[in-house]
Amino acid sequence: MSAAGRDFTQGAAALEPDHVVATACQFCNANCRMHVSLKSERILGVRGEPEDSVQQGNLCVKATMMPELVYNRSRLTRPLRRVSGEKGSPDSEFEPVSWDEALDIIARRLIELRDAGEARAIANRTTGRLPRGVDSLVARLFAMLGSPNNTDVGPVCNDAGADALKATFGLGNFTNGYGRDEATGAEDLGAARYLLFFGTNQAETHPVTFEYLLRGRERTKATLVVVDPRRTATGELADEWIAVKPHTDLALGLAMLHHIVSNGLHDRGFVERWVLGFDELRAHLSDNGYTAEWAADVTGVPAATIRRIAEEYATTKPAAIFCNAGISHQLGAFDTYRVLAFLAAVTGNIGVPGGGCNFMHNTWPGALELPALDVPTPDLDHALPVGPDYFAESILTGKPYRLKAVITEGNPLVSSANTTKVREAFRELDFFVYTGLFMEEAAYYADVVLPVCSALEFEGVYMRRDDRAVRWQQPAVLPVGESRPDWQIWIGLAQALARNDRRNPPSYWTRAFPEEWNDYRTLWSRFVENTPGMRGMSAERLESRAEPLRWPCPSPEHPGVSTLFLDHPSWYEAAESLGYERKRFLTASGKIEIHTPELERSLATAGHSALPMFYTHPEVTGDNPTIGYTDRLVTNPVNPHALTPVVRLGIRGTGDVHRRYPLMGMTGRPSVVHFASVTHWTHTGKQLNGLRFIQVHPRTAQRYGIAEGIPVVVESPRGAVTGTALLWDGIREDTVFVPNGFGPLQRAGDLFRAPRYGAANTLVDDRYFDNLSGQQAYKCFACRVRPA
Repeated sequence: MSAAGRDFTQGAAALEPDHVVATACQFCNANCRMHVSLKSERILGVRGEPEDSVQQGNLCVKATMMPELVYNRSRLTRPLRRVSGEKGSPDSEFEPVSWDEALDIIARRLIELRDAGEARAIANRTTGRLPRGVDSLVARLFAMLGSPNNTDVGPVCNDAGADALKATFGLGNFTNGYGRDEATGAEDLGAARYLLFFGTNQAETHPVTFEYLLRGRERTKATLVVVDPRRTATGELADEWIAVKPHTDLALGLAMLHHIVSNGLHDRGFVERWVLGFDELRAHLSDNGYTAEWAADVTGVPAATIRRIAEEYATTKPAAIFCNAGISHQLGAFDTYRVLAFLAAVTGNIGVPGGGCNFMHNTWPGALELPALDVPTPDLDHALPVGPDYFAESILTGKPYRLKAVITEGNPLVSSANTTKVREAFRELDFFVYTGLFMEEAAYYADVVLPVCSALEFEGVYMRRDDRAVRWQQPAVLPVGESRPDWQIWIGLAQALARNDRRNPPSYWTRAFPEEWNDYRTLWSRFVENTPGMRGMSAERLESRAEPLRWPCPSPEHPGVSTLFLDHPSWYEAAESLGYERKRFLTASGKIEIHTPELERSLATAGHSALPMFYTHPEVTGDNPTIGYTDRLVTNPVNPHALTPVVRLGIRGTGDVHRRYPLMGMTGRPSVVHFASVTHWTHTGKQLNGLRFIQVHPRTAQRYGIAEGIPVVVESPRGAVTGTALLWDGIREDTVFVPNGFGPLQRAGDLFRAPRYGAANTLVDDRYFDNLSGQQAYKCFACRVRPA
């Protein structure tokens, strides 16, 4: 490009592409389409999709980093098996083996455990980097082995929002759509006149879809309010930034509800027709004194501000709530999301364009289903308590039973809470299989390492947009080395089980995992045939579209659903395909369920209520009601396949921890440059954001002798991590922000003399989690900060 914007690659023999491939970005739920230019099968560059009305040709910085995952000297290219060295040591030695050898090693170990009556001791942990549907293959294989522990990434990401939406509205998905609703011709989220963001920094986490919201805001003059303990790039663009105390959003939501309900600001017609439990909610709010004045003491937000935003949200229609990890990563995540769903329900902001509960999460489109198995499978025991961070507890203590073989598609040595404990557990784990792109921290604990493809190396459906929209992507280049896409790894493991299983004939496995499924297009067609609400989502239809297609989409003629629960024939047709004839809300009652006797009884078994009470993390400063975990495990009412500990809510915290650790820490994304830990393995990622900047308020920094740009140590009762001080007046004085995703083996930054940092989650206590959704509490830990 020249300064005038002319493209001087046109007509340049060496730089004019032979062909262009349409694919999609892997890095966030904006799910941007990318056009990859190729010359002699090598990538020249990537561009956005101009024909997508949401994307409008835009890409963020991460899209240009995708080729750096393909062309990367640190890539794993062959299967490896451990030869020597202590587990976890960077001096561990591995030797290359063939795929058949590697998969046979795994298969024999899994069969050995099954035949010893210990199938439940086998576990898998999926991740957001997987092509869609791989988790269905994992679930199928685990059902045939007899293990209930095929866990997903949700408890360290965003499961709670889906759980709360399902309990309240009957379907656990982001409720509204980006762009135009093809069924009605109307704008959906772009029509919002009030945007209320709780704990979501979309300017850095979802920049392209956020840009769409900002374009809509220019048309509608919508108000943008951002609730976050720190002023982010999103807060900078807001009409108002509200600096709530970490882990107290539940109190803010309860107080907003109290003000709306007690002052008659709710939508009476909508509530009378569609809401169950409103009277119980009103009494609950009043009886507990959840006023704006009460919440001001808890949250640090002035009572007048709470009342004002409650009034604005209730009276400015349509109004949309957006949430992300800032809410999900709280130990009261399910209850907080429920209260935010109540806000939308009582104001009539659900089932309308431009409104809704747009809780970013991992559920699309629920389980992708395959043909039913035609062989009997073993009975399944209860799974471990929800959340892969419970793995360490199981390995180290044997409670409720001990895991002995674990497979992961992510890096628990960076993503899991209380990293020191996780390291200890994986050192003691009998057998571990790591699948990934690089020799990350977790790989050095593995007995077998399997190389996977990056997203530019395979065909299929990879990421999904938050609003249930997906794209088909074509492969841009061939797989690097001997790497394989994840679905082929699991099908290959099934074939290895067929070779090694002496209890069942080979057909037990091969009929369930036919080799034709190695072709993703064929596998996708099985999903489309067997998954409710997907009959209109063929590969051919997805591939032909510049814009992604939203689920549910029950037929080839259906446009896909933008606004869930919209009183419109297109929604009722979709709901019927999901098994709900003429129901607007997909609950048992067909209405929004704030409180029902059945819901109350169900949640009470785990220590909760249909009407949430306020409690918070024990390491939040102040005299707050908190949580206590008992040793009694019960069936999880939200995730009934698993166990969960019963909790006691409302017990008083002692505050003892703050005598030594007076501040509150929280973790989060370093910047728009990074996505989890994978971008830390790219040259550009480390060049742009290779330092971990610890955000500290200037007055707090002065109190502890910290100057801008000096090395600092952040300590919690679990351990310590280092970083560079960034004095930032856009953060609460009682709060310290520690960017996550950094790990000690990320060598890409060595060229820039970037330090090798320990995992931020060393600071986080794994004992505190949402016992319903399994969400880990990354958004608050007691800490102190000092010069290094």
